[in-house]
Amino acid sequence: MRSVEDHRQQLIDRVRPLAARRIPVLAPELLGSVLAADVVSGAALPGFDNSAMDGYAVRAADVAAAPVTLPVDGDIPAGDTRRSTLAPGTAWRIMTGAPMPAGADSVVQVEITDGGTRTVRIERSVAVGTAVRRLGGDVEKGDVVALAGTQVAPWHIPAIVSAGHVDVDIFPRPRVGIVTTGDELRSAGSDLAYGQVIDCNGPMLASLVAAHGFTVGPVRTVGDEGPQTRAALTALAEEVDAIVTSGGVSAGAFEPLKLAFADDFEFTQVAMQPGKPQGFGMLGDVPVFCLPGNPVSSLVSFEVFVAPALRRMAGRPVDALSVRATVQTGWTSPPGRAQFARVVLDRERRIVSSGGQASHIMGGLAAANALAFVPAEVTRVSEGDVLEVFPLIGGP
Repeated sequence: MRSVEDHRQQLIDRVRPLAARRIPVLAPELLGSVLAADVVSGAALPGFDNSAMDGYAVRAADVAAAPVTLPVDGDIPAGDTRRSTLAPGTAWRIMTGAPMPAGADSVVQVEITDGGTRTVRIERSVAVGTAVRRLGGDVEKGDVVALAGTQVAPWHIPAIVSAGHVDVDIFPRPRVGIVTTGDELRSAGSDLAYGQVIDCNGPMLASLVAAHGFTVGPVRTVGDEGPQTRAALTALAEEVDAIVTSGGVSAGAFEPLKLAFADDFEFTQVAMQPGKPQGFGMLGDVPVFCLPGNPVSSLVSFEVFVAPALRRMAGRPVDALSVRATVQTGWTSPPGRAQFARVVLDRERRIVSSGGQASHIMGGLAAANALAFVPAEVTRVSEGDVLEVFPLIGGP
């Protein structure tokens, strides 16, 4: 059997970041996308000397002997496009963000004045440069305001827009199609005949795609026939950047993924619980991740194998965030296989098992908010052990 790390790395090595493209800064898809090129400022920020507070623009030398009273030459509001000049021994009343008059070197905060409009009494002196935002004091023209590789968040937008950009180059988020397999599957809300089950993997995998910040493509179900499965995936590959399937990769007689792609895809076993049977192949440039059909196995396989590969396609770092957490109540782990145990992680970084660890148990899955990694050589997890834990989306 292949190790978890070997299989994960092979999948990561088979995919590439999607081709960069340019989108408007106001496009909703920008948030969460990764910049494909540095964003360089086309202007100095701020673009002119301006006041950092409401007050009076003065020469510091004219208020050195405060308290003093100075005549007020007028008002400079924010947005004023006039080019004002400060005469020696006078003041301009100025608002936050307004351009400084030529000759002024400081701003006196209104709170240390009498607030006068014709004359102003200034109670304390100020140093040269007080409350003045200098031209280019934040960003010089030609400075990089956001590096390539940055995953864009709301706090990056002000710098990008202020630097003069209306569009940027990004690696798009992969559009991922989902295919679940099995004659027994029916859509949610269906009346079930004996032997039939609700397809929960399709909605779950689509939700995982969205929760990780990728784009959900078509979600489809196919039966247990190889030709039907091959036709469905081949057609879907024309619409998406990646495909995730569930079911049809084990050792049974009716395994549609194996029947459809035995000569084209690689099917293997990974030394892990849950999620031992795995498959992978390419339809043209579109990677196809073939996951086992049990719900817990599908979820764990997506988190461990698919999400890192999709992150690479999106230009993001491939590794998931993890924490070290202390076991509160122990459990057993299968010999010779790494275990990804469903656990409940609290904010003090303590964990307990969320329930039974069999791959079909959905109640324990619903209670979990993290996966705890148990190395293959460990067969018993004991109270007080410290494990690497991967919070699930929405976990603490």
